[in-house]
Amino acid sequence: MFVFKAAVVGAGTMGGEIAQVVAAAGIPVLLKDVDQKFVDIGLAKAREVTTGAQARLVKKEKITQEQADANVADILGRITGTTSYEDFGDVDFVIEAVPERMEIKQAVFAELDAVTPGHAILSTNTSALSIAEIGDATSRPDQVVGFHFFYPASVMPLIEIVEGDETSPETATAAINFAQAIKKQPITCAEVPGFVVNRILTSALSEVFRAQEERGLSIASIDEGVAAKNVAPMGPFVLIDLLGLDTVAHVGEYLAESYGGDRFYVHQGMRRLVAEGKLGAKTGGDGFYKDGVAQLPGDAEADGDELAELYTLKMLVEACLVLEEGVAQTRAIDLGLMAGAGLDPRRGILPPLMRADIEGLDVSLERLENAAERYGERFAPPTVLRRLVTQGRLGQKAGQGFFPWPRPDEAFSDGPVQLETRGTTAIVWINNPPANSIAPAVVDGLRTVWEHVKTTDVRALVFASGNPLVFSAGADIKAFTRLDADSGGDLLEAAHALFREFEQSSIATIAAVNSIAYGGGNELAMAADVRIAAQSALFAQPEINLGIIPGFGGTQRLARLVGASKALEMNLTGDAITGEEAYEFGLVSQAVPDHELLDTALAWARKLAGQAPLALQQIKTVSAAGDLDEGLEAEKAAFGAVFASEDAREGIAAFLGKRAAKWQGR
Repeated sequence: MFVFKAAVVGAGTMGGEIAQVVAAAGIPVLLKDVDQKFVDIGLAKAREVTTGAQARLVKKEKITQEQADANVADILGRITGTTSYEDFGDVDFVIEAVPERMEIKQAVFAELDAVTPGHAILSTNTSALSIAEIGDATSRPDQVVGFHFFYPASVMPLIEIVEGDETSPETATAAINFAQAIKKQPITCAEVPGFVVNRILTSALSEVFRAQEERGLSIASIDEGVAAKNVAPMGPFVLIDLLGLDTVAHVGEYLAESYGGDRFYVHQGMRRLVAEGKLGAKTGGDGFYKDGVAQLPGDAEADGDELAELYTLKMLVEACLVLEEGVAQTRAIDLGLMAGAGLDPRRGILPPLMRADIEGLDVSLERLENAAERYGERFAPPTVLRRLVTQGRLGQKAGQGFFPWPRPDEAFSDGPVQLETRGTTAIVWINNPPANSIAPAVVDGLRTVWEHVKTTDVRALVFASGNPLVFSAGADIKAFTRLDADSGGDLLEAAHALFREFEQSSIATIAAVNSIAYGGGNELAMAADVRIAAQSALFAQPEINLGIIPGFGGTQRLARLVGASKALEMNLTGDAITGEEAYEFGLVSQAVPDHELLDTALAWARKLAGQAPLALQQIKTVSAAGDLDEGLEAEKAAFGAVFASEDAREGIAAFLGKRAAKWQGR
């Protein structure tokens, strides 16, 4: 499903920000509310966000003031404010952003069902309410999906794609592609109260709330103590003032009611402030603080170490429960908290599963057992954590925990490609931050490792990513633009020759695709004999969006794996498919839970390493025999012709400049 026109229903500040995000991506958008006053607020917010973003570019000397003015006019020109459904007949994707009350949302969705075309996807920006229940108000519940932005929508990169009980896989995939089209980072999850980020974050905040009220702690000392321990980007009460006390209280009460017990503690003082209309930043800075002065009783000094411990342990417990229940995979959990709650490893603020892996899962288990003895059953270690420890999967020090971790051989421990030998099997770790791009150095590193492996007893090789969040985002476009015709051609030849050796060797190859495998990343995976996908994996050939074509075999191998029709579709649209869809189409042999990916790939490696090498090589060589080499030669020639075109130069320049390309057809 393609989105040529979108709509946001429910204007005001949040709706205006969402509309601005869509318009800034080059997509026309309707901004509707029942009251012109709210439409005007939304339009004003869109203008404020747009002019602010352009002013920052001018300040950085990225563009001139004249260009900034033109960009502002261009973006705002794509937003149409309205109080009617008159122009909804050709809308492809709707984002509902009305107040968090089920009866209001159901009424809006019943209206949308009547005024939008049958193919349109209807999404809700709800932070907690049931997607299935909202979808029940329509005749197309399979086309209803959660599309949860985080405030402020113009700044926060995360969107939670929430699949209701009847949401179809096609709808979820379309939502993922639309989120990426509007420059957001999507994660997917099942429908449960609180979804992923709010549920985990609220559970952790509950322990801070409980301690503050039970002990009469100073909220200023709590904020200072927690922030100083680098477990959150800012103090919890400062954060809530920014988010809005009413929003946080509403989510907390909903989660407490939904899950029962004492996992979610609602701060009573926050309830009183909300009743008084003191909501934080949205009411002029009057919330937990006013003019920098705390507004709640409590003057006892907080123990920063203890509160940081409670905060991180409770976050780990809830993250494990989300994983155990199948609500979300490990990548979605940690990436969600990174992109939606500011837990940034670059600043030393680690998300819960990664933190546990790095400190050691056995250490985390012991900390939780001690906390459970002292504070109660809400800190009881989850089953998945106990199971991993029992299996010896202790995290980084063991090479596997919630995520796989490289432990390369000493001779191959540096550079963007590393090798870890395990008897007759080995792992090639691609470790080229930040996106594992297939750069010339990566191709060279793969060749070096391959030549070494051929001299050893290794019979099976696993290609894996040293980055838990990406397999490979594709070829290094900047590096390609720095190559001249001769060196660029040499690189292309070198990559093709290496990939063909993988396919014709007596050494079995398995690609363990943990997340994004786009362009050259997908082409590397397709050159392996077997592909195993994590459920978080996404596969795409997006080269056409740059005005070029796949250059490492994407026009040839993809068709042999998924069929000519699906391959043509993927290469012509550039859209992504999920790991589960990749399994259905035949691109991968298995799609498994994220934290089982490496073990599954190694099991395949162990099986194939035990097969007769000569027979294995001959089977690989003659299977699907045909004109692959001729096809690859044709692809190389076509890639060279297209890469030298004006459209390719424009597409690459637009990509690097983060703007829309203007195609000329030459």
